[in-house]
Amino acid sequence: MSRFSGKVVLITGAARGQGRNHALRFAAEGADIIAVDACEDVDTVGYDLATEDDLAETVRAVEKLDRRIVASKTNVRDLEALRAAVDSAVGELGRLDVVVANAGIAGSGVTHELSAENWHNMIDTNLTGVWNTTTVATPHILKGGEGGSMVLISSVAGTKGLPYNAHYTAAKHGVLGLMKSLANELGPQNIRVNTVNPTNVETRMLLNDAIYRLFLPDEEAPTREQVVPLLHDMHVLDIPCVEPDDVSNAVLFLAGDESRYVTGISIPVDAGVLIK
Repeated sequence: MSRFSGKVVLITGAARGQGRNHALRFAAEGADIIAVDACEDVDTVGYDLATEDDLAETVRAVEKLDRRIVASKTNVRDLEALRAAVDSAVGELGRLDVVVANAGIAGSGVTHELSAENWHNMIDTNLTGVWNTTTVATPHILKGGEGGSMVLISSVAGTKGLPYNAHYTAAKHGVLGLMKSLANELGPQNIRVNTVNPTNVETRMLLNDAIYRLFLPDEEAPTREQVVPLLHDMHVLDIPCVEPDDVSNAVLFLAGDESRYVTGISIPVDAGVLIK
């Protein structure tokens, strides 16, 4: 398949997990890739984040598919650094058609006990980072004059209040509001803006000790095996989590011509969380 031949796709948080999967899926269908990732840990996040080696592996994997990729170690929280990285990459690849604002972090805690640093790190990454991404990308899509698609990665927490995740939930709700405003603003220029709202996804963001302790706080060292039944209980379908490909399927649909008249919506990839 080559439904994205001749297209350039910007993906944030592309070093591993969902971001890498999105990059490989787009590349497999003919797109060239702009890959951005901070590649550094955050003090208030209870698991290790992607590294420069992870980003280099994404580059190798895309190049194995015979597609071009321009990658940079850039934090979406830094507007001017992100602008410079995207401007440079678009200058090299010649255009920008699709944006996947995927970069994000997870965390948990009792709401009134969250530190200011914890709150700001979450909002700055998961909401302001998405605004930064759309802000630096929009002029390039407009310059192309052919329209385009922005897919913002939200969460089931974008429409449902998750306990002990207030900062994450607030950020993901904000992503939906941003999406709806942008869809109205950019629609006349044929730029569509939508969100994908996944449930738990089988990546490092889910599979880590901090998440296990969130589900089993009374256990000294909870394991994945202990948490899996609780993950099952969240869903209507009989699964503990979805896979990155499930999210990518929705992302590619919203980016492609099959959804050419779809804008301003949220697609839940949630195994039934939102109806349970």
